[in-house]
Amino acid sequence: MDEVREVSYNYLSLVNSNGACPIVGLKMKKITKFIIAKRIIILSIVGGAIYATMYYFNINIGYLVLFGIGTGVIFGKVFCRWMCPIGFLMEMIMGGSKQFSSMYQYHKMGCPIAWASGLLNKWSIFRIKINKDTCISCGKCDKECYLSTIEPAKYSLYKPTKQNSGDAYSCSKCLKCVVACPNGSLKYKI
Repeated sequence: MDEVREVSYNYLSLVNSNGACPIVGLKMKKITKFIIAKRIIILSIVGGAIYATMYYFNINIGYLVLFGIGTGVIFGKVFCRWMCPIGFLMEMIMGGSKQFSSMYQYHKMGCPIAWASGLLNKWSIFRIKINKDTCISCGKCDKECYLSTIEPAKYSLYKPTKQNSGDAYSCSKCLKCVVACPNGSLKYKI
């Protein structure tokens, strides 16, 4: 009986008042931070695989557009930042620095995948969501968000008077805002 109490006490000591385990939350935050830090490597692998598959199997570009729109329905505008072969080339040319953030938008103007998935950002299954109860309004998310830095008068992730940049047409889900949040108030989830 004492063993059962000890096990249940140890479990309860790991669970906070919200019923969540902070250790699991910390591990997920580390995993998320690692994945986002390696985004350009993921983009190069996935984008290269998509290009090679299309070239090798002579797949019509229309199927890629349908695939991109399908990812938009589920994840929002992730194709541009996480899978697009042209997006990878543009990031390599522009160096990925903040001074080229506004130019990053330029090459998407002619892309039907960017148009469709951008329109789906507001209604996609996975979205960037904020827990207003735990948000401390530090503004770190807006400092990392390229949309909030380009148009600070229009977009903010935590200010209720401004448009949520995570739902905006131009948000390509780089998820730097999610990693920047010091207490996990921002999440990319259903």
